[in-house]
Amino acid sequence: MASEEKTREILKAIQDAVVGYDEETCERLCSSVLEEGIDPHRAVVEGLTGGMERVGELYNSQEYFVPELLLCADALNAGLNVLKPHLKIEDAARKGKLLIGVVEGDIHDIGKNLVRIMFEAAGWDVYDLGNNVKIERFVEEQKKANTDIVALSALMTTSMLAMPKIIGALKAQNPGVKVLVGGAPLSQEIAQRYGADAYAPDAVAAVKRAADLIG
Repeated sequence: MASEEKTREILKAIQDAVVGYDEETCERLCSSVLEEGIDPHRAVVEGLTGGMERVGELYNSQEYFVPELLLCADALNAGLNVLKPHLKIEDAARKGKLLIGVVEGDIHDIGKNLVRIMFEAAGWDVYDLGNNVKIERFVEEQKKANTDIVALSALMTTSMLAMPKIIGALKAQNPGVKVLVGGAPLSQEIAQRYGADAYAPDAVAAVKRAADLIG
């Protein structure tokens, strides 16, 4: 079992490998996570996701562009493939269908992309609407795809205000659909107030919450 200091060192190195789009190193370090007895969930959240959050900052400051984003995502996926069988998300429940998007007025989609990757890794059918998605589009696409769950993401306190309206419109059309929300300004309390069925603080938790909702 790795010490806390050693654990942090490995997780920081995983972040650096994602930022440096180094697939081979990312794979090797994620193997070290398993060998050292480090919690794989923590490695995903603090290592891989932490690295991708730094990538998002580099993208927003125009130091990285779309090609770098894609290369970093490849490195993240390489590490995720090593950790995935140990995350206990694959057989948490029957696989479902998920519609996901970032609400209108918000163009931050790094977090949403991580959630999509985790659901795909767990074997779900995912319909990704991208960012800045209007209420009507969520409703139309949910009806068309007949998904079990709609996942709403917002990274700004201003954009998250659209969530209650989206949830209300979705439930009015299909009372049986489940709505999962997430994003930096959200909390369990806010999710309940908005009428969401579940709140997820990170991408791994999102898959587990979704599995519980349709289990």
